[in-house]
Amino acid sequence: MPTLDKLTFNQESFDAHLADWNALPWLQAIKRENWEAFQSLPMPTRKDERWRFSGIKDFSLDGFRPATAPSDSRKAELLAKSELVKDSAGRLVFADNTLVQHDEVSAELKAKGVIWMPLQQACLEHPELIQKYFLAEESRLGSDKLLALHNAFLQGGSLLYVPKGVVIEKPLLSYYWSCDCEEAIFPHTLLIAEDNAKVDFVDYYGSMKDDCDCPALSIGVGTIHAGQGAQIFRKIVQNYAPATYSFQSEANVAGRDANVKTIAVNLGSKYARFENQVRIAEAGAEVKMYSLTVATGEQEFDQRTLQVHAAPNAVSDLLYKNALLDDSHTIFSGMILVEPEGQQTDAYQTNRNLLLSPTAEASSLPGLEIEANDVKCSHGATTGQIDEEQLFYLMARGMPKKIAHQLLVFGFFEEIIEKVDNDELKDNLRTLVQGKFTNS
Repeated sequence: MPTLDKLTFNQESFDAHLADWNALPWLQAIKRENWEAFQSLPMPTRKDERWRFSGIKDFSLDGFRPATAPSDSRKAELLAKSELVKDSAGRLVFADNTLVQHDEVSAELKAKGVIWMPLQQACLEHPELIQKYFLAEESRLGSDKLLALHNAFLQGGSLLYVPKGVVIEKPLLSYYWSCDCEEAIFPHTLLIAEDNAKVDFVDYYGSMKDDCDCPALSIGVGTIHAGQGAQIFRKIVQNYAPATYSFQSEANVAGRDANVKTIAVNLGSKYARFENQVRIAEAGAEVKMYSLTVATGEQEFDQRTLQVHAAPNAVSDLLYKNALLDDSHTIFSGMILVEPEGQQTDAYQTNRNLLLSPTAEASSLPGLEIEANDVKCSHGATTGQIDEEQLFYLMARGMPKKIAHQLLVFGFFEEIIEKVDNDELKDNLRTLVQGKFTNS
């Protein structure tokens, strides 16, 4: 019998994983159901409209296996790297699906009912809460088979529950690290904010070795449930090593008068697909969806979005900005869907692409589907190059072309970075973006 660290995704590896969850039979049932779904579903192809233009044909699950726990020395190294924001309300650090560090929230927040813990622990201690919200929102953007695999092998994940009226001033952070070649991790973040709660949350996805050139796999899920009047600001930073395949699926729900804002920063991976879906379930909600991407080399960033207006008098605004160098490729496919109940919707969708190389390619497919008759919706995409006059101005003053390009791209992205409300995080994001130019 082969050892677990040599197993790929087959019945033997699934049975070995399932044995770790014997204390949670209800979750085992969910895992079995998803394992069966994974086995029966076909791999996505470019023939599916939801995968149009995608390089998925070059990807295979063959050879990847469930990750195993890292050594103590690696844990210490990763803790030192998990400092995107030092002044936080709480921190969870995972490496290869294994919990490395749990910095708990203050006694004051605990007394108010805030729950901040690894998802596996939450399943044991708060099963009714988890069963109410876990996987409650179905993704509609195409990654059914990959999400079934995620749900079947889910292990490392974060739960944040904020009760009614509780305000958390400092951010909470989850770090998900990938350590070894040909291993797969399954990050999962579940964020629940009850009525009039307020919270700032950061997810960071990275590799132990930034320049690792062996393949790894991450299939992640994030979900926000925002109650009436809740205010949530979530930042997502994907900075995996250049041989990693990353699939991230977001499925968020906004309640009455909720304010939900997300910013995704996409820098790493060989191929990264980011699905961002939001459903405005009740009237008066306001949702903002921002993203910035720097693509270099032969990277491909595949971005799929869905803004569902299922209630009246709500606002959604999406702005995705991509800068492309070398032979990179970005795909943006977005849809604003206004259901019959979504009267007086105010929805926008914008994709802007900045080409820094004649061999880079940006594909944009914005769309509208409107079933209500009293709405204000618009969508658009632009693709252009650096303004030659601005470039000449900088170079004429002695600035090297690469540095001039970098400054102009920073200006392009500043509209999004400036929306970050934490100065330390804002500065660190600028440093990460700058690093893409330094290493390209």
